[in-house]
Amino acid sequence: MPTSTALPTGFSLQAMDPSHVALVALLLRPDGFEHYRCDRNISMGMNLNNMSKILKCGGNDDIITIRPMTAVILSPSSPWDDESKCCAVVRMPSSEFQRICKVLSSIGDTVVISVTNEGVQFSTRGDIGTANIVCRQNINVDKPEESTVIEMSQPVSSQFPLRYMNSFTKATPLSNTVTISLTSELLLAVEYTIAEMGYIRFYLAPKIEDLAEALGLE
Repeated sequence: MPTSTALPTGFSLQAMDPSHVALVALLLRPDGFEHYRCDRNISMGMNLNNMSKILKCGGNDDIITIRPMTAVILSPSSPWDDESKCCAVVRMPSSEFQRICKVLSSIGDTVVISVTNEGVQFSTRGDIGTANIVCRQNINVDKPEESTVIEMSQPVSSQFPLRYMNSFTKATPLSNTVTISLTSELLLAVEYTIAEMGYIRFYLAPKIEDLAEALGLE
């Protein structure tokens, strides 16, 4: 069951898929609410299907109040809570990232994301062939949201299931840009900013099979 946490600094929601491969974290800051008050940290389980049904009962101008009831207090921990060294960060247009994931999923089931001095490369391989898409650093002063910015401390490459990546890109309408981060443990984080209110961040563990070697990327 997803875990929600109310803090004086905002409201967060965290959920993991059944196979424990992907994790999503949502943060909504107090400034985004008409009224927000939380005097102490509160963690609670939340059934998203039931919450969705409740929210559909109201309109845009209605007010929902969330308050705790006496129950078992959860202390969730995430496998990504440990301090992982970030090797590469890529900021690019979210629509372009969505397009890349969609195109590659028509070729193969997994994508190898490689960040080097040459740029960021998205590669896949399937029965009908291979596909490689390279995005190089491109700073657009007039339209920053169309820029591709790459920050790298060391080259990094890892592979991930495209079905998860395509699910992540459903958050594209939330933000014009997306931030893709890779750690030294080859974990992936995909973040979309929600205006000035907060963000939604997806985490994904790498696939075990060495697709990168099969593609000759290493």
